[in-house]
Amino acid sequence: MTEKQDENSESAEEGTQISSKLIALLMLGFVVIIVGIILIMAASLLGGGSASAGGVIFIGPFPIVFGAGPDAAWLITISLIISVVMILVFMLMRRRNSSV
Repeated sequence: MTEKQDENSESAEEGTQISSKLIALLMLGFVVIIVGIILIMAASLLGGGSASAGGVIFIGPFPIVFGAGPDAAWLITISLIISVVMILVFMLMRRRNSSV
């Protein structure tokens, strides 16, 4: 094998290692989220107290805000504020990239 072929095979192996690390990190993130959801649900059911939930789902730059429970209004307000900030950041980043 020539030196160039050796370099190509090494970089291909490194790319595979990086992608497998990213997939493992992604799967770890999903596991942490699922465990967190289970813990929150268990605490809510066993504690007997009231629970509130709220969140934002982005479809492109458009947010879909939802909430339920006694404190849902605060959660929805915070979610809307975060949505507006994220849209502003998106617009600023897009403007900055188009001017370069």
